[in-house]
Amino acid sequence: MKISKKDALMWFEFFAALPEDEELSALQQEIVYATFAQIENTIDFRNEKLMKAVENLKTLKGRTYYVGEDVNFPKGCISCLTGTGLSAVRKTNTCNLNCKFCYNYGQLEDSAPIGEGMWEIGGTKFYEKDIDLLLTIQEKPTGLAYVYLEPFMDIEKYYSVIQKFNEAGIHQHMYTNGTLATEETLKALGEAGLDEIRFNLGASNCSDRVIEQIKIAKKYIPQVGIETPMTPEFFESFFKKKEAIFDTQLDFINCAELHLNENNIDNYYGENMYISRHGYISPIWSRPLTFEFMRIAMEEKWPIAVHDCSNFTKFARGLNLNSKTGSWFGASNYTSEFQHIPYYVFLPILQDDNFEFLEEEPLPEKFRVGVI
Repeated sequence: MKISKKDALMWFEFFAALPEDEELSALQQEIVYATFAQIENTIDFRNEKLMKAVENLKTLKGRTYYVGEDVNFPKGCISCLTGTGLSAVRKTNTCNLNCKFCYNYGQLEDSAPIGEGMWEIGGTKFYEKDIDLLLTIQEKPTGLAYVYLEPFMDIEKYYSVIQKFNEAGIHQHMYTNGTLATEETLKALGEAGLDEIRFNLGASNCSDRVIEQIKIAKKYIPQVGIETPMTPEFFESFFKKKEAIFDTQLDFINCAELHLNENNIDNYYGENMYISRHGYISPIWSRPLTFEFMRIAMEEKWPIAVHDCSNFTKFARGLNLNSKTGSWFGASNYTSEFQHIPYYVFLPILQDDNFEFLEEEPLPEKFRVGVI
């Protein structure tokens, strides 16, 4: 069903006015899914044109896209998309910043602690002494990632755990906003065996201090890069600091397509949104910024890899990880971040005269107002 934008808007205004937990009929759900498909088809069409403008665009087994030298492509992403990583290791439940794109926005003070002396690995609680047991029982993953929330809030707790997994031959990478990093702590991470560190440079608006920490990290850690949600603010700030950033000798930039959840979506209220495969909801400008980034990277011959870490990539990640754990054919953990679809966030794109569906047709009789 190629629903028209006018009909889609009329129905979504109705859906947005319903109580959040009211269930739609099967026919109404068809209207919702037809609208999502119309929006996503237009987004895909636009993105395909942008991709064609990127010279020497590469793919990792059809699971993601990047440009630049293969040697600079982050090994953590290779583990995530082709190996048996990404296994999440969690310890720190606090952060020193409050970014509007953060998935924990508004809940940073309420994030549950992991537990005194404990680590969360694969969703299970462990004492550090239990890691030896874990490694003797389960097949070790190709990679681990230290996530949630800001590890440098208590970084000294990480060194011995990193050393254990390093001795087991597991690739390890860490995410940080970088504002609390120092040469001493970065050196200690390198000595413990951390393989890769990713700085969310957008969290500090490309702060000079964090750029300096990226440079210092390259002295001690084999792979160093940036991983940041692609927003207009980051795009603008990056190009103001581009030369200083390249002077750090970093290896890669992961351009994460910004996707939203119940905590942060209202920070982007009024933006044009789309939903990818009924899963992640994103502003339509995020991935195009990545393609523009990549186009300029090729034009200017940047000495790094630039990775399109998109909703498509996250979908491929879920399929890969489930294939490695014996799940059934087609199984994936890629899903919506919302308990109920927030219909109201799609009103701006349906009201936008500059956004057109590729093809439209009249609603079949059974879907018309007064019939359903």
